[in-house]
Amino acid sequence: MVWKARRSEWQLSKGDARTVYDVDYARIVHSGSFRRLQGKTQILNLGDGDFYRNRLTHSLEVAQIATGLVRQFRQDYRNEPVFEYLPEDSLIQVLGFTHDLGHPPFGHGGEVALNYCMRDHGGFEGNGQTLRILSRLEKMSAGEGSDLTRRSLLGVLKYPLAFSDAFNPALTPALSPSTTAIHIIDRQKSKPPKCYLDTEKDVVAWILEPLAAKDRQNFCAQKHKKGAHSRSTHKGFDCSIMDVADDISYGVHDFEDAIAMGLIDEGQFRQFVSAESCASFLDYLAEKYADQYGNNVYDGFVNSLFGDGNKRKHTINRMVAHFVTNVEIEEVEGFNEPMLRFRAKMNARPAVFLKALVDFIFDHVIKSPNVQHLEFKGQTMVVAVFETFASEPKAFLPPDAYANYCEAGKDNRIICDHIAGMTDAFLMKTYDRLFSPHMGSVFDRL
Repeated sequence: MVWKARRSEWQLSKGDARTVYDVDYARIVHSGSFRRLQGKTQILNLGDGDFYRNRLTHSLEVAQIATGLVRQFRQDYRNEPVFEYLPEDSLIQVLGFTHDLGHPPFGHGGEVALNYCMRDHGGFEGNGQTLRILSRLEKMSAGEGSDLTRRSLLGVLKYPLAFSDAFNPALTPALSPSTTAIHIIDRQKSKPPKCYLDTEKDVVAWILEPLAAKDRQNFCAQKHKKGAHSRSTHKGFDCSIMDVADDISYGVHDFEDAIAMGLIDEGQFRQFVSAESCASFLDYLAEKYADQYGNNVYDGFVNSLFGDGNKRKHTINRMVAHFVTNVEIEEVEGFNEPMLRFRAKMNARPAVFLKALVDFIFDHVIKSPNVQHLEFKGQTMVVAVFETFASEPKAFLPPDAYANYCEAGKDNRIICDHIAGMTDAFLMKTYDRLFSPHMGSVFDRL
């Protein structure tokens, strides 16, 4: 029962047929932060069309894949000790729905911008903001945010390391030294560590309260690398399932979007995703669909991706199925608590294929000038809006945000919360109202 507890100690009413995780599910689906994901960038800019994925559709797909993984585990591990610890469908869907709640406008570009803006105020990190939204900012309780169960919050805690513990002072965010006529942030130095925010240390302490001292110490261990921020080394069982589902969605579905938008071509794919890296999937196709991909399965596979849209969709679905059926559960040494001891991971050969897809998308889409120009522009707008609000909060913040700012002792974290919660379009509208030459209207909603 300890993992079903809530910080507020709220409990289901007598006669309520739902499980505690059904309640968590309902609280997320009906939350403002979940709805706002429809207006936030996944990879491609939202102004370019409505076909491809945004943060909301991505989160729905992660939840669906994670649920598929759990159902696969129920079949494959029905006689194993881990079976009784597998999450309910509603719980794993909560983690899929919430895993990106903390991402600000313009995705990771906005995250870097806000970390620069908060360099003297505790920094910013998207996963940490997710925990902050769920435990502080949502309005499902009097003072505990969404007031989710302890197990749900453990699943949200992707990096059990506080910002102050992970942060490397040598990477303090700064302006770029390479420009003279304009001021832009040093994007590399301004990347945040992967962590939770120090403002939620008490929340994390509550989440980890049931753990024995040794388990807690091992779970919060970190690894150091010269010239980099420290990294956590572990995540909980439920979080590991969600994380694999996120990797599958990123590697396959964002890849599908890039093909459909013409951002990558067949020649690039053949050059950077070889038949060797696809070997596990090619074997799968040869075994199950021998008559559909020809004598050279790799050629048939590539042709199906970059040819007819129907064939591409069938192949994309088969890629997802291949990955979902090739995830296993391992036991990690050093833990007694099952919520930490068990861990989901991709099998070795499919993991090579998935990594090849992820690296390809990162190098040829995310890091392409087409995307980087827009990411840079988004970062510039985020910094401009933040610094304007922070310069004179009473004049520029909406009344409710200013009231929260005063109640918090004029803490810039409140300004950060306000901007991080904006959709891409609302941030652009705010920037336009503040900086564009035309005057706008006093009747514009702030």
